[in-house]
Amino acid sequence: MSTSVLKSALDFFKKLEKNNNRDWFNENKPEFKAIETEVKAIYNSVLETLNTHDDIDKLKIFRIYRDVRFSKNKLPYKTHFGGSFHRTKPKLRGGYYLHIQPNNESFIATGFWEPAKEDLLRIRKEFEMDDTEIRKIISNKKFKNIWGDFVGDEVKTAPKGFSKEHKAIDLIKKKQYIFVKKYTDKEVLSPDFINDVNASFKAIRPYFDYMSDVLTTDLNGVSLIE
Repeated sequence: MSTSVLKSALDFFKKLEKNNNRDWFNENKPEFKAIETEVKAIYNSVLETLNTHDDIDKLKIFRIYRDVRFSKNKLPYKTHFGGSFHRTKPKLRGGYYLHIQPNNESFIATGFWEPAKEDLLRIRKEFEMDDTEIRKIISNKKFKNIWGDFVGDEVKTAPKGFSKEHKAIDLIKKKQYIFVKKYTDKEVLSPDFINDVNASFKAIRPYFDYMSDVLTTDLNGVSLIE
């Protein structure tokens, strides 16, 4: 079922890319709404599967309408589906994201997109104090084969209050702690795609468990959660 639905979604977005205007979209809106309903069912099935091995309190599927108020790109519609899965806070930290887009632009992502100022400082302080455990997790062969290396923004040299000579400066200078796995259209249309998404999300858990522990304790390891 998911293969045919995802093929319809990719095909629709390819047409939308060439006709990204309100007249065309309004004319083809019934087709989009039918696809959207079925794609939402796929996202909800991912949610159910995630909840068999994690604790997700919210799924947010993003609307197709672009906010063009502050963008140079004035095209009114997104040409992808995107949905985020939020782990139950405050005990569990991190999140999952599933992005469906044609032309080999689909991907999944996990981690910390915009950590709060206090969380970012806490993470950096942990790495300053001891980077052994995080390096062991992210250098694990199975983990690395699935997720590769960190991606995301970073400062040029060192954040304020940290030495640019520190041995963990490659980790400390990051502003985001994200992992991304990309998929081709062929992979998205494979019968095993959703299973692979779930297996990949499941493989991130050692990282999430570690980061959740860091973000719910102080530097002395004392819990910040009552």
